[in-house]
Amino acid sequence: MMKIDFSGLEPTAPIKGESSELCDGILSSPSFQIPNATNFDGFQKEAIQMVKPAKGTTTLAFIFKGGVMVAADSRASMGGYISSQSVKKIIEINPYMLGTMAGGAADCQFWHRNLGIKCRLHELANKRRISVAGASKLLANILYSYRGMGLSVGTMIAGWDEKGPGLYYVDSEGGRLKGNRFSVGSGSPYAYGVLDSGYRFDLSVEEAAELARRAIYHATFRDGASGGVASVYHVGPNGWKKLSGDDVGELHYNYYPVELESVEQEMAEVPVA
Repeated sequence: MMKIDFSGLEPTAPIKGESSELCDGILSSPSFQIPNATNFDGFQKEAIQMVKPAKGTTTLAFIFKGGVMVAADSRASMGGYISSQSVKKIIEINPYMLGTMAGGAADCQFWHRNLGIKCRLHELANKRRISVAGASKLLANILYSYRGMGLSVGTMIAGWDEKGPGLYYVDSEGGRLKGNRFSVGSGSPYAYGVLDSGYRFDLSVEEAAELARRAIYHATFRDGASGGVASVYHVGPNGWKKLSGDDVGELHYNYYPVELESVEQEMAEVPVA
């Protein structure tokens, strides 16, 4: 009786035409140390931080007697790489409400658009605009439901409602804070320095816009992850309005103009040999 040879199907069988010594390294299973995952949550967080690119931005908002002033830069970065200089970090939620963007660009843009849809549905259902407090709480509840899933959002919700100006900070951990002055991003410590030194509640619209513009400029000057264009918005009783959008490179020469110094050349007599 004929016997069928199954030796070619064995996993350790040498490849036809090759010596078994050359195949030892290919067919043998790789050896590596399995990570200790007794604390799986900690291991997962460390793994995410290891491959997570660094981000940076500068956004700020403050309440004064004329409403809310909102300002931001326009640079998007991934670590040391500048991916864009023209990102719109102030997002219009509705004609009376703005949101700022810090963290992951895709996360912020998507959830702000989603919040704008929900605010419009609220307005259609209740025949009145949603309050700033209600919109910020709505966003905080949404982000809290996705807590621990990798979202990166640090935003400010600024607007004008029936109670007047409102300003709230909301982040991807579900946190929500009410305040009069906020700055979010890697350049926020520098922006806070300028903002705290020049802030007064009785500022005029022009003075408040200049304070916001100057705070963004100084943050971009010191923070490498911030730059591009300093955009300034004002939210008042009639809704929001964009006041300016200045390149921070040009603002530098506005705040620190170049002074031409006169150079005096003294001619000395050279002795004739």
